Amino acid sequence: MATTRRVVIAVFPDVDLLDVTGPAEVFMLANRATRGAAGYRVQLAGPAPGEVRTAAGVRLAPDVTFAEVTGSLDTLLVPGAVDLHRDRPVARIDRDVVAWLTETAPLARRVASVCVGAHLLAAAGLLDGKTATTHWSTAAQLAAEHPAVRVDPDPIFVRCGKVWTGAGISACMDLSLALVAEDLGEEVALAVARQLVMYLKRQGGQSQFSVPLSRPPAARRDIDELRMFIADHLDGDLSTTALAARMCLSERHFARVFRRETGITPAAYVEAARVEAARRLLESTDEPLDEVAAACGLGSVETLHRSLRKQIGTTPAAYRRRFRTTV
Repeated sequence: MATTRRVVIAVFPDVDLLDVTGPAEVFMLANRATRGAAGYRVQLAGPAPGEVRTAAGVRLAPDVTFAEVTGSLDTLLVPGAVDLHRDRPVARIDRDVVAWLTETAPLARRVASVCVGAHLLAAAGLLDGKTATTHWSTAAQLAAEHPAVRVDPDPIFVRCGKVWTGAGISACMDLSLALVAEDLGEEVALAVARQLVMYLKRQGGQSQFSVPLSRPPAARRDIDELRMFIADHLDGDLSTTALAARMCLSERHFARVFRRETGITPAAYVEAARVEAARRLLESTDEPLDEVAAACGLGSVETLHRSLRKQIGTTPAAYRRRFRTTV
């Protein structure tokens, strides 16, 4: 007989809809892919009887109330909700959800949050001393409000013991696929990803966003313009000497200004931008590695290997096998 894996997903007013339905769809397709052997049984739990209105306006009908969730469960999954404050998102802390998590998390084999649900886990003390991720737009809030949490805003998802945290919106699917892979193996997870017509399965270490978007706009317009120049001229001379000359600054002063505005050195920024471009080519083309390296300004296959290992912990060939999207 199939093992029953009870998955409880929290729902509450203004919760993000995809954070609820995305994981539920993944678990359902895992059941289908294994002809029921996966044994996932998904329940929606709400604070009180009756429908819950999501941020999208769609209403969900919880199967049980928080108080009715008793006994052991396999996976407790926590989505999130945001409020807009001065045109920026702020993760909402629902105290009823936090209190319920504090009581219920010990009953679960594993606990996972998607998107800004990480803020709820943190408020319940479940992330103290752990590394966690969340949507990039609220990562600074999470770090400021919970200094005991090591916040990494870059990965798609992070696992730390029995606690998993996922990044924003569509990353809920990647995290759910990772949970399926842990339970049932990579082949089942890939079969589900194919049914969803997804990127097969993105590794947790993949970045949430591109290099230009990963840094806030600089206070100096000329630095922002230089960042765009770098993105458009990756195969050119982007040495600190050349970039300083373009800015009409001494190398030392330029390096100091660039780091103050972006948080990293010019050389590190250029390497990250070149690796990102290499990843796009590896995903979408069959170009030989030497041509990929040349097009991105990395120069040689050896440098391409070294930079990818440094930035994302894998080789060009392994990355292409997993994330290649061309036929």
